[in-house]
Amino acid sequence: MPEIIVVGAGQAGASLTARLRSSGYDGGITLIGEEPVLPYQRPPLTKGYLLGDMPLERLYLRPDSFYAEQDIVLRTGVRVTAIDPASRTVVLGDERLGYDQLALTTGSRPRLLPESAGGTLAGVHEVRSLQDVDALAPGLDAGARLLVVGGGYIGLEVAAVAAKKGVEVTVVEMAGRILQRVAAPETSDYIRELHLAHGVDVRESVGVERLTGDGRISGAVLTDGARLDVDVAVVGVGIAPETALAEAAGIEVENGVRTDAFGRTSVPGIWAAGDCASFPYRGVRVRLESVQNAIDQAEAVADNMAGLARRYDPVPWFWSDQYDAKLQIAGLNSGYDEIVSRIAEPGRRASFWYFRRGSFQAVDAINDPRAYMVGKRMLETGKTPDRAVLSDPDSNLKAMLR
Repeated sequence: MPEIIVVGAGQAGASLTARLRSSGYDGGITLIGEEPVLPYQRPPLTKGYLLGDMPLERLYLRPDSFYAEQDIVLRTGVRVTAIDPASRTVVLGDERLGYDQLALTTGSRPRLLPESAGGTLAGVHEVRSLQDVDALAPGLDAGARLLVVGGGYIGLEVAAVAAKKGVEVTVVEMAGRILQRVAAPETSDYIRELHLAHGVDVRESVGVERLTGDGRISGAVLTDGARLDVDVAVVGVGIAPETALAEAAGIEVENGVRTDAFGRTSVPGIWAAGDCASFPYRGVRVRLESVQNAIDQAEAVADNMAGLARRYDPVPWFWSDQYDAKLQIAGLNSGYDEIVSRIAEPGRRASFWYFRRGSFQAVDAINDPRAYMVGKRMLETGKTPDRAVLSDPDSNLKAMLR
């Protein structure tokens, strides 16, 4: 009986194993995860769960009974320490498990502040896992002083939740503006104004020189010389693909575990999907950090492990919830050279459309699900929207789909 082992029990690993069963694969499946909990959703961690609006049970992707019913061996709280491609085994401490095919869905890990900058002080948190957020939550009492290091989506989502809880929040971003790596200035401006309106102190073009405190954080010294009193800090300066296992096993790595368009790595019988995997996409190599990619790429890899030959060619989409604003993104905006703004309701509803050499690339839609839907559909069909229609807030966007 063939045996598939999936290393990494996050969204991608759970999606891959479920797809294998639903598509008719009847061999052995073992899903291995380091965290001692059922596979769960990560996006709500910095939204509803941190706010206290979502109970733990709703985070779980599937109930425990699902894995037993589907004959999926779920091993949680277990760390794979090595992969031996020659013998087709994985090592779990003193135990070895054999596989016919192996999928790496190891995800990513947060980048941390070094110890020399105060990164190991008590009260300094990253927010990647359930355990991280559970450790952070008790420090976000009304009146506490929170420093968020990094103005990306994770940091800003934590800032929004904290501000709603009555916490005094300061966000520092070393780049010239928040969201600089992932969004146009127009989107950054909109999100910045949103945070300022909720009392968040947003400081751009400034970083953290060091966090201070005697065992526990009590302050911060910024690169412009400013000093802050701080009770708790969140470090959100990006994530890195988790590739250590792959590298040690001799699997090729290039901004993640390098795969082809079908999810195959450089080592026969080993596949990869999700945050940890980079793949060819329309002439470039990309690695996507999103729920959409974790699910869709994992399902494509599952199909290919089962014998199909399905290229993975997605229209990426993302989202972020901050206060009462829902930002929905379709497409990839890399290399854009033109932005068309559509301000449907100033301060409330807007969308920003990205073009590169006249070709439509992506859309950021804020509280505008129609703009998001139209933009995503146009990306799927290869259409380019009319700029005059986009910039006129009274125009009918859906008419462009006809």
